[in-house]
Amino acid sequence: MEIEMIEHRPFETLGRIERDWLQARLHFRFGEIGQPQHAPVGPLYIWNDDTFAPQSGFGMHAHKNVEIVTFVRSGVLTHEDSFGNTGRIEAGDVQVMSAGTGIRHAERNMGSEPAQLFQIWLTPRTFDGEPRWAQCRFDMDRYVEGFGVFASGASADIDAGALPIDADARLLAANMHAGQCLDCTLSKGAMAYLVPTAGGIQVNDVRLAARDGAAVINESALSITAFGDTWVVLLETVLSQ
Repeated sequence: MEIEMIEHRPFETLGRIERDWLQARLHFRFGEIGQPQHAPVGPLYIWNDDTFAPQSGFGMHAHKNVEIVTFVRSGVLTHEDSFGNTGRIEAGDVQVMSAGTGIRHAERNMGSEPAQLFQIWLTPRTFDGEPRWAQCRFDMDRYVEGFGVFASGASADIDAGALPIDADARLLAANMHAGQCLDCTLSKGAMAYLVPTAGGIQVNDVRLAARDGAAVINESALSITAFGDTWVVLLETVLSQ
């Protein structure tokens, strides 16, 4: 018998990385950092809640065989990589990067205000592919009535307009107002992980504060109620057919 559950991961229980310029909370255990029980959800194994101080960030560093999705919540990041790509990522922007055979990139906050973001790492479907990079601005005011799909491993005819990723997953988000209720149906056999960015929410019978996480296992339907204005960011894992 399959066990249905929503595993609450309160913000204060998350692993921490603290530097003069970086405040990071880790929804999933990484190396020796974080809670042992905060295990991966399908291909999802990193969801970091990062705050970069102004005029700071990561210099050029390497990645290989990982799908990275960056969702900027406030402020601005600049991106550059070893393939000559450059970009400016602002609040509401989503960036995807397939590291494939290997890529070096830098992420910096060159602005005057802190930059807040979610960075999500996924195990790719295929290894040693060609590295690629893309980003898109999403108008969050369009996603008040329901979830929009921002990045997806499904075909373009299924998730039109979503940034493509090479992973069995899709990233969704909704812009909820206080008192609003949304229903979300997950694909058969899917798992999910979700985080509210600001005001608290209730997911089925589990209440989350701002920036808490919830791992959703064997729940086919979610009823989400917002207690304050918030973005709700959800990663649904989609099993290969």
